[in-house]
Amino acid sequence: MSDPRKSDLLLIAVTLLAAISWMFSKESILLMPPLLFMALRFLIAGGFLAIFAWRPLARLSRDQLKRGVGVGLVFGIAMSFWVMGLFHASSMGEGAFITSLGVVIVPVIARVVFKEAQPLSTWLALPVAVAGLALLSLQNGFQPEPGQVFFVMAATIFALYFTLNTRAANQRTVINHQGQHIEKHRIPALPLTAIALLTVGLLTLIESLVIESSWQETFRNPPPLLIWWVLASAIIGTAGRFLVQTYAQSLSSHSHGAVILVLEPVWVSLFAAGWFGETMNSVQLAGCGLILAALIVNRWGALSRTLKIALKKRKLKQKRLTNKA
Repeated sequence: MSDPRKSDLLLIAVTLLAAISWMFSKESILLMPPLLFMALRFLIAGGFLAIFAWRPLARLSRDQLKRGVGVGLVFGIAMSFWVMGLFHASSMGEGAFITSLGVVIVPVIARVVFKEAQPLSTWLALPVAVAGLALLSLQNGFQPEPGQVFFVMAATIFALYFTLNTRAANQRTVINHQGQHIEKHRIPALPLTAIALLTVGLLTLIESLVIESSWQETFRNPPPLLIWWVLASAIIGTAGRFLVQTYAQSLSSHSHGAVILVLEPVWVSLFAAGWFGETMNSVQLAGCGLILAALIVNRWGALSRTLKIALKKRKLKQKRLTNKA
């Protein structure tokens, strides 16, 4: 099997791992405080990845560590809103589609904050995404549920996290206040992920200490299933997902992943239906459908390149068969 094909299959597995993590997380927060769960999940996952990344972690400069922690703090705020959205949500599938709006908002953040030029597809996707979000709110007379508000906040901050994470993971040159050009060295993917996850864990641990008060009840007599849900979420849904994703992206230079990762909210909806018996009414389905359409429009450049490559390979294959005949 070729590396690009292997990469595509692994990225599909990544979307499945991400989706199943929603189920593990929901099961966990039914049995313990949500922020405490996030702290345990990310500290375990970050520690697990740090074992694999200890050598590159030791080689990072002070500036790289500082930027990695900064990325983790933004990620932690986003994940705090996400878990509160999950805690209050009446529909996980709907929540997954709302959260996926972060992908549509990323180019807007890059344009507004960092003055980066964006393709036309970005601006075409925005009104479609807004229409989908409006439909999801329409069923309550334009009075969004608390879970929906938390998911929208999470999606917006996820967009900032995605932008900062990309900038941290790539080599770039910046100009300081004195007009000097300074080289910002890239942070390798694995140590960057480990730092970010550990930072999320520490941030949500502090939040839990301040806000939540049922720690003693959780640790005094934890249900056996709770331990398994937390470990599954940390090792499989978080550390495992990022390890597989990092490896998959190293196998191919093509941008197939941008299209494949759109599958995550679809898997979440299917798993939620099978796992928790969730259903969506026609308005919710229409809203989620519009958001999915916005994701595809937003990633149309990557999708069109993927289709062109596939058609080119098919033509070459047919040409070879014709020549042999």
